[in-house]
Amino acid sequence: MKTPVRILAICVIVGAVGAWVLTAPAPLEDDFAAGHTADVENGALVFAAAGCASCHTAPGAEDKQMLSGGHSFASDFGTFYAPNISPGVQGIGGWSLAEFARAVTKGVSPDGDHYYPAFPYTSYQRMTAPDVSDLYAYMQTLPVSDVPSKAHDVGFPFNIRRGLGLWKQMYMTDDPVLTGDRSEQLERGRYLVEALGHCGECHTPRNALGGLDRDMWLAGAPNPSGKGEIPNITPGKLDWAESDLVYYFESGFTPDYDSVGGSMAAVVTNLSKLPKSDRAAIAAYLKAVPAVP
Repeated sequence: MKTPVRILAICVIVGAVGAWVLTAPAPLEDDFAAGHTADVENGALVFAAAGCASCHTAPGAEDKQMLSGGHSFASDFGTFYAPNISPGVQGIGGWSLAEFARAVTKGVSPDGDHYYPAFPYTSYQRMTAPDVSDLYAYMQTLPVSDVPSKAHDVGFPFNIRRGLGLWKQMYMTDDPVLTGDRSEQLERGRYLVEALGHCGECHTPRNALGGLDRDMWLAGAPNPSGKGEIPNITPGKLDWAESDLVYYFESGFTPDYDSVGGSMAAVVTNLSKLPKSDRAAIAAYLKAVPAVP
């Protein structure tokens, strides 16, 4: 009887070690942004395209550069709160570029813990190293907030962060959604939509474990708050001309003379700060993705 017990014990130990290895936080490349001189002006554009202020300013705050956090995000797994990411001790003031880059592109904290994917690092992982470096440099110029970050309201078993390592193994891929040979404009649009703008994080439905259904890319999804639907923005549903999209991203006005509302208003505010060529690239991308009726 001792032999089966020993075999079982060995299997348990091997399984535990294997699970520990599989769930380990990913490291950052040693040569990340090597030789790059940070460009603060480009960092400001990356900041706008990535929508950092939309989530990390306090609800109702007028100063959109005071990144004190506090916005709540309801989900089936609990309620998540955007943290303070200002350049102070309560935020990212003590972080190195490497720690910042690992957080943004790998979803790993300076302490080596997994971040919840309410932080859209699954999209930000596609960011270029220079853009991450420029964003870091720009954020160091922003005002400091001393407001402590609020703890997430997440119950068992989702409060075991190590388990997010398995989730990342299943759903965190940097493969592009729009594939094949593309024009320079479409390449830029893909980068803005799939990486910086993280549009799919809201506009794509998720499965029971919270992974994006890439076969339904940008086809709309239930609003996590439980109020309404986030719309389908593929050509199968959104029949606006590219020029209509470009104008909407700048002004917030639809072809039907309606105006943008809800959380999309903040997105339009961010997009209006980008060059017109970037808004045109996003429009071109949205007309090129597979249509989902």
